[in-house]
Amino acid sequence: MSEAVTPPPIGIGTKIAYGIGAAAYGVKDAGFAYFLLFFYTVVMGLEPGLVGLVIFLALVLDAFSDPIVGYMSDNWRSKWGRRHPFMYAAAVPVAVSFFLIWNPPDWSDGALLAYILVLAVLIRTFITFFETPSSALLPELSQDYYERTSLQAYRLYFGWTGGSLMSIMMFGLLLKPNAEYSIGMLNRDGYALYGIISSLLIFASIMISAVGTHSRIPYLREPPAKRKLSLGTLFKEIFETLSEKSFFAIFVATLFGAVASGLYGALSFQMLRYFWEFDEGQIFIWTVTVLLSALGALIIAPLMTRWLGKKHAVMALGIVAFSIAPAPAILRLFNLMPLNGDPILFPLVLSINTIDLAMIIALQAVLYSMIADLVEQSELKTGRRSEGVFYAAVTFTRKSNNGFGLFVAGIVLSIANFPEKAVPGQVPEATLWTLGAGFGFLLLLLWGLMMAAISFYKIDRAGHEDNLRKLAQIQSAPN
Repeated sequence: MSEAVTPPPIGIGTKIAYGIGAAAYGVKDAGFAYFLLFFYTVVMGLEPGLVGLVIFLALVLDAFSDPIVGYMSDNWRSKWGRRHPFMYAAAVPVAVSFFLIWNPPDWSDGALLAYILVLAVLIRTFITFFETPSSALLPELSQDYYERTSLQAYRLYFGWTGGSLMSIMMFGLLLKPNAEYSIGMLNRDGYALYGIISSLLIFASIMISAVGTHSRIPYLREPPAKRKLSLGTLFKEIFETLSEKSFFAIFVATLFGAVASGLYGALSFQMLRYFWEFDEGQIFIWTVTVLLSALGALIIAPLMTRWLGKKHAVMALGIVAFSIAPAPAILRLFNLMPLNGDPILFPLVLSINTIDLAMIIALQAVLYSMIADLVEQSELKTGRRSEGVFYAAVTFTRKSNNGFGLFVAGIVLSIANFPEKAVPGQVPEATLWTLGAGFGFLLLLLWGLMMAAISFYKIDRAGHEDNLRKLAQIQSAPN
């Protein structure tokens, strides 16, 4: 950002436009987390463990794109700045590839597994070209400790809302029983239409965000002077940037949290439909309440940050939320929950989930804004602004919820011997017990490891403001 230009305050319109961009990732994330494993195993008839393995392999193959795209966007020089060229360029490829994965050809099992692998890699790579530069705008849009949490809260609100709206549409309109499909969730035509609508929403959200933040380009940081870079220099600087201890704590925490989220999402519909035996109308209501959770998080995250500071807000929210989330499933294993069909069961589990999810989303908003505060500390040590590299690492961990999380979910389903085209009420008790145990206890383990990692983060408000003062002194010093 040029020293001679003072940026105007960030208005609500800019916050909304910035946040709307996350709907693209939210739609993609919800589709992968909640529907992809179910679609290709229960609807298309592929073996769950193999599908989970293929999705995990796609994550591994895609892993190198994240830091490279982040580094490229940190150093890109154009009249549209460092970030926006990538954001605009991603819109069409993401939308097209996402459409294709929900409209597979009628191929053999082996060919379909290859089809999933290729498209999963393409979707993850293309979404990186938008999500990483877009996320990296946050530290540039504001240096304020509290406003960064507010911006991130808007981003997560729209991310969760975008994914939830498509899930609501799936259960309310698209996954309906008909003459060919007696069970709505097995309606292949519904998934095909989902691919069309969600792809259009992804394209629209990317373009709205890019256009809506375009006016801030003159106030963003200028790219560094053009220099020759070798591949060795590129990775040397990436590793130098990511060696910050507080960042490593956040990286490990978000990795465990993302795997837990992926496991939770991938098994959610098996849990709702078969473990709890909720009907499709109840699942529709369940999906709608996610909007309430996202709205609650938009309010909770900034309040908790001002009350406790970022690290302590995350710890407080996490201890409560991660204890509550798997509790109903674990209690059911020991016959401490109402029986399926009891009128109190659905409102009880729904209320717990709605409140708990609001705290989890708020935790994510505060956690991701903590990453923004690492940018100035890194700049003091390295002399480089590396927002893209930091947020590329976060993009990688978020992708892992669809990679390793789905892989683990597939293993759980395989160990449980979960049947293809299962009918609610007819799944063996031993299968349901194994499903509930894998779901509940693995979540407790993963989230516990996440909280342990967060405890090593060191930057508080005073440290952040001290970093800003030191940078201002360096910038104002005579050359």
